[in-house]
Amino acid sequence: MVDAPDKLTKEWVRKAEILSEALPFMRRYTNEYVVIKYGGNAMVDPKAAKSFARDIVLLHQVGLHPIVVHGGGPQIAEMLEKLNIKTKFINGLRVTNEEAIDIIEMVLSGSINKRIVEAINTAGGFAVGISGKDGNLIQAERLKLEISNQESSHDLGLVGNPKKINTAILNSFQTSKIIPVIAPIGVGPEGETFNINADTVAGAIASALSAKRLYILTDVPGVLDKNNDLITDMTADQAQALIDDKIISGGMIPKIQTCIDAVSNGVGGAVIIDGRLNHAILVEIFSDGGAGTLIAPI
Repeated sequence: MVDAPDKLTKEWVRKAEILSEALPFMRRYTNEYVVIKYGGNAMVDPKAAKSFARDIVLLHQVGLHPIVVHGGGPQIAEMLEKLNIKTKFINGLRVTNEEAIDIIEMVLSGSINKRIVEAINTAGGFAVGISGKDGNLIQAERLKLEISNQESSHDLGLVGNPKKINTAILNSFQTSKIIPVIAPIGVGPEGETFNINADTVAGAIASALSAKRLYILTDVPGVLDKNNDLITDMTADQAQALIDDKIISGGMIPKIQTCIDAVSNGVGGAVIIDGRLNHAILVEIFSDGGAGTLIAPI
């Protein structure tokens, strides 16, 4: 009989140690909703996508209730180009006509959504894919874009803004132990189909559920200060000040504004996090140091 533990025993001892270290953080999130906006490189890279799916399953297994909201900008652009359907952008939002909305819905609710569901189920989870039209989950209104220094608003066509989230649908998934994967398509008062920004949808769902965390996965480490150093945490007021001072600019502004709105509406915290890093969400939840930039209510 060998006294020293063999290689396999050592591995399990280390896993037990890691689990023991994570337990205090796991208890903080038990039975809590976490809403994750998933997109970018993490979604198109097969290896990263597989790692993301495993992480979502783990979150569910340890007692959290993850909700995945996905984007699909690059895939939509590729399909529209193949079909020779031209679109334009205003302030980062795609002007969407009747011809384009059918393609956008097909790409988001069809191929992308089902691919994510398949990855989570293959990793051992039980995921179901839906769009915001299913069960009137996301009731939306037409978005009118107001641009500073211009008197008139811009008509974006069939681009929507969430007006009401049907939380009963999401609560039923929780009791059934199902992981919902949501395509950011909404339904209007006359049955119109609306294309909605995925960050906005994730923020609206997190707010409606008073989620513990909202995670927005990006392709940057987080929010950077004027010296390009990572800001690990800040309040909603501090985030707004950085926007006003133009330290936060460009495409990061709507993401931060979504986070500010979320924490102002009952979300425990919103995190801008680098989706290119393996297990970034697990590191943020289960460690003291966290990851990315946390925006807290106060």
